[in-house]
Amino acid sequence: MQPLVIDIEASGFGAGSYPIEVGVAMPDGQVRCLIIRPEPEWQHWDSKAEQLHGISREILLEHGSLVVDVARQLNEWLQGETVYSDAWGNDSSWLALLFDAAGVSQRFKLESLRALLSEHQVSVWHTTKNQVSNETTGQRHRASTDAQVLQQTYMRTASCNEADAEG
Repeated sequence: MQPLVIDIEASGFGAGSYPIEVGVAMPDGQVRCLIIRPEPEWQHWDSKAEQLHGISREILLEHGSLVVDVARQLNEWLQGETVYSDAWGNDSSWLALLFDAAGVSQRFKLESLRALLSEHQVSVWHTTKNQVSNETTGQRHRASTDAQVLQQTYMRTASCNEADAEG
């Protein structure tokens, strides 16, 4: 079974940053994505982050979903599940900010993707992730694509791990 994987794009890093997009790769391989309308007090903006994810603040203000709607939708998709992130420190902070601003309790658990990996998977992770990323050439650097790349990398490294154990 494929793990549930989440990825969050943000306005930047560090103090004052906030989530702007969340993507989830579901166990059945589907991907889901939501862009987030910033709260009025969320003013931090890093142009380098914008260059990376390609989402302008104007797009967020015009097309983003309200934080309460994003929080409720995430709970609906992920309720009672453990969801894995490759950037647990950042993603846990951004999710906490999102759910706090929404006034909604988070109803799923966030864990580090590293907790799922064997030592063999860790040793081949970066090479495999680069291969998977290269296969998705032309796709945007967005939360849903990144979550899917992480999920596929996990599956590919897990199958390599099984093949090594059999050989």
